[in-house]
Amino acid sequence: MPKRVLIGTVVSDKGDKTVTVRVDRRVKHPLYGKIIRRSKKYHAHDSDNAFRVGEQVRIEECKPISKTKSWTVIERLGAAKAVAIDIDEPQVVAPEKETKAEAKAEKKTEKPAKASKGKGKAKAEDIAEADAEA
Repeated sequence: MPKRVLIGTVVSDKGDKTVTVRVDRRVKHPLYGKIIRRSKKYHAHDSDNAFRVGEQVRIEECKPISKTKSWTVIERLGAAKAVAIDIDEPQVVAPEKETKAEAKAEKKTEKPAKASKGKGKAKAEDIAEADAEA
């Protein structure tokens, strides 16, 4: 019986002599007819630890090497797409901490004086305070 050969992308190379390969396939939905993507991950044997994350590889079915590993990497089809990213860290200045009493006092000085509503005229003292604060 011929061995199956699949093409996929390496998604993990953390294991020793093992890579995890994601194989994507497109299938038609049985009821709605829309083309959808399905993917499956396979553990494949990489004897030289030569393959890295992001590379396109061809894997071939083989006899079981371990409990989950029954595939071998044959060849590299495409290199990984690596992008250099420069991250500039902004300098963070810690704000000065205010006590609750200072914060309350500051809020009181910021509020303008309210004029009395409805019941009569504003008192002369209230008007004088509003003028003094402004």
